[in-house]
Amino acid sequence: MITKLQLHRHRHLPFVYGILFTLLLALLGFGLAQLPGLRQIGPLACAILLAVLYRQKFGYPETLRTGIQFSSKRLLRVAIILYGLKLNLHLLISKGLPLLALDALVVLFAIGLTVLLAKWWKADFSLSLLLGIGTGICGAAAIAAVTPILRSKQEDSALSVGIIALTGTLFSVSYVLLRPVLPLPDGVYGIWAGLSLHELAHVALAAAPAGQDAVALALLAKLGRVLLLVPFSFVLLFWRRKKEGASASIEFPWFLLGFLAFSIGGTLFPLPASVVNVLSTLTTLLLAMAMVGLGLNVALRDMRAKAGRPLLIIAVTSILLSALTFLVL
Repeated sequence: MITKLQLHRHRHLPFVYGILFTLLLALLGFGLAQLPGLRQIGPLACAILLAVLYRQKFGYPETLRTGIQFSSKRLLRVAIILYGLKLNLHLLISKGLPLLALDALVVLFAIGLTVLLAKWWKADFSLSLLLGIGTGICGAAAIAAVTPILRSKQEDSALSVGIIALTGTLFSVSYVLLRPVLPLPDGVYGIWAGLSLHELAHVALAAAPAGQDAVALALLAKLGRVLLLVPFSFVLLFWRRKKEGASASIEFPWFLLGFLAFSIGGTLFPLPASVVNVLSTLTTLLLAMAMVGLGLNVALRDMRAKAGRPLLIIAVTSILLSALTFLVL
């Protein structure tokens, strides 16, 4: 005879197995990211690619849905909170304040141009807005942070993360190839990369050939854009409430307060480098698990027509952003 305890355990098995499934694909993504040719796009893009391919081949694993959704929503918020440890506010305030104005212009330009082109070319607005936010601020982390505020579909979030990963990789490799012929000092080149590229990993990849000082300046410029994720998200929240009315039920992004708290805590009470490295790896792993959850929602047959114009828009926006920041510097 089955006891109540056994029934309780059986009910929770799909939840546990769903989380473990996202962990498995995330670890496979980490493994793929070590291979030549895939190292540049990183474990997040590899994980989401595996999930998308799994969905097309085997369909969505419905029995594991509760655990998969936990990874794509709850673990994602935990990862974004931990992501705050990457943001050293003391370094940003003491050396990066002049860059914040340029960072703000980059964010406004990228999002504004993306939205404008989406209207002109009649592209999918939700997907284009996510792409603009990812391009202007900090790639997958920014897209993940604003998704609940905008109530974006998970398939839109997953597709935008994939497009950002592809675009950012192509641009960062292009920067490396162009570096020898560009008339920029190493430090200025680093700032250019930090102002114009999509993800932290893309910035580090592009700046590396110019030396450690260039990498430090590149990451400093990029971290200013990461910091702007918090005020921008609250601006979005205010806009949604104004648009839908004061009584509208819009999820408050509490995890962004956690992100800010971890940034402040990590700045005031620096952790040992070994601990930071472990937490950074854990953050990336949790983000990869969340990306798996998002990627499993992508049905390529349904999304193929939807993604063409937004992909063109983000390419144009990225080119113009690179050109504009190059001319400003």
